[in-house]
Amino acid sequence: MIVDSVKFDRLLADIRTFVRELAIPNEDRVEAEDRLPDEIVSAGRRLGTFGWSIPREYGGSELTTEELALAFMELSQCSVAYRAHLATNAGIGSEGLIQDGTEEQKRKYLPMLASGEILGCLALTEPDAGSDVIGLRTTARATGDGQYRISGRKCYITLAPIADLFTVFARTDTNDPSASGISAFLIERGTVGLSPGKSTPKMGQEGAPIGEIVLDNCVVPATAIVGGVPGRGFKTVMKALNKQRINLAALCTGPAIRMLDEAKAYAQRRQQFGRPIAEFQLVHAMLAECKIEIEAARALILETARKRDRGEDVTMDVSICKYFATEMCGRVADRVVQIFGAQGYVKGTGIERFYRDVRAFRIYEGTSQIHLLNIAKRLLDQMGRSHQAR
Repeated sequence: MIVDSVKFDRLLADIRTFVRELAIPNEDRVEAEDRLPDEIVSAGRRLGTFGWSIPREYGGSELTTEELALAFMELSQCSVAYRAHLATNAGIGSEGLIQDGTEEQKRKYLPMLASGEILGCLALTEPDAGSDVIGLRTTARATGDGQYRISGRKCYITLAPIADLFTVFARTDTNDPSASGISAFLIERGTVGLSPGKSTPKMGQEGAPIGEIVLDNCVVPATAIVGGVPGRGFKTVMKALNKQRINLAALCTGPAIRMLDEAKAYAQRRQQFGRPIAEFQLVHAMLAECKIEIEAARALILETARKRDRGEDVTMDVSICKYFATEMCGRVADRVVQIFGAQGYVKGTGIERFYRDVRAFRIYEGTSQIHLLNIAKRLLDQMGRSHQAR
């Protein structure tokens, strides 16, 4: 749903200017320094990226799901590192708090998240708990004086080395191995017992650090529990991911659009056998396949976003979006490297960076295989309900 088309078109134009004039010219610098320069972060704040999804009453833009998807498609047409730093607050960095936080928690943290004064991150994954979220081993034990003592280890957490506010998931009921024994805690950087690690070396996405978080008898008040009630953490993260999977699908489509644009331009200037390779039919086929898949992903994402804005259940739809868009982006990256040939494999064009960067999309926020299982389960559940209704 687009609330104000004139105002929103201005925002999209501003995003395109940011991407074209500031983000893209600094992509090599961001990769080399493995960080976003302060002036780019400041430009992101002026653009409002940090608060795009946060309600207006807390200082955000309160974009609808459809508006947010369109904005993310534009913002992500540059190095993947930009969206991780500038847009996590508008996704999983704040969504759990928006969905289930107490009014006091929202008023304390959301204005700072919306302005980019602080960075949020979601600390869920552990060495032995990734796809199996319920298997997490981090514990939060009540001390009897209105506090909890949290111990455990998180890993591969986006922005952990530089984040200021951590949404940490821990088991508050060690006698309950189910999802209902898990709670979410808001923990600030500097809290005694919470130690974010250094940036973990990885295949790509330099400038968007991931890292470990060690919790060693980290004491927090009961008021740090998201929503103030223990045992609701799993539901909170599922609510956040239900929206974030639409966001991520959009964030995968932007890089695919950029790579196709680069491939079209390269194919028209690259000469072989006395003519541009854009004239060869097999190159035609690769370009056409990229365009078809990008448009299919875009249509799927926007329709799912509109359904969510209408209040419909999109639990299966978001898995379809996340699966299709992330797989699509990987296929586009592979074709574009092929079109560029050796120029796509070596550093200099930026294509090899995209090839490395987008590989992670098929892993985090639910692997492709987990989403296939989710889709099949929902599909069969629907069939079962349909049979019962007859």
